[in-house]
Amino acid sequence: MKTLLVLVALLFSTTAFSQTSDVRQVEQLIQDSFDEIFSNYNAEKLTDFYTEDFILLEHGEVWDMAFIRNYLGKAKSNPNPPTRTNRFEYIKTIVEGDRAWIAYHNYATISRDGQVLRELYWLESANAIRTENGWRLDMLHSTRADKKE
Repeated sequence: MKTLLVLVALLFSTTAFSQTSDVRQVEQLIQDSFDEIFSNYNAEKLTDFYTEDFILLEHGEVWDMAFIRNYLGKAKSNPNPPTRTNRFEYIKTIVEGDRAWIAYHNYATISRDGQVLRELYWLESANAIRTENGWRLDMLHSTRADKKE
């Protein structure tokens, strides 16, 4: 009986640890994807964060991978691009097997030469899937919102 209780406790703690680890990985996926893609304009990193059929629903527009690559190419060609700093407040992250769903507040500060040009805020949700290469986003829904107080 004692052995059975130890096995059940071990199984529960391993599952809970795995779930917590997955939540952290999905939240880090959000942070890293925005830092690499929308701050560094790094189109070469798209498949490190997105599936090939990824779509972004951006304030009424559908952005597929070709659209995002084009957007990043234009942004990268700016000889004096602004700096974008990203910050997230996670509302809820659910992991069920190889699928995850996340809702969060997305804040971006746009600056140039140390001077803040704009502060932006979005309310967003995303879906991610576990692949052989780790978690990847397959859909992101973004709604621009008034700055949260």
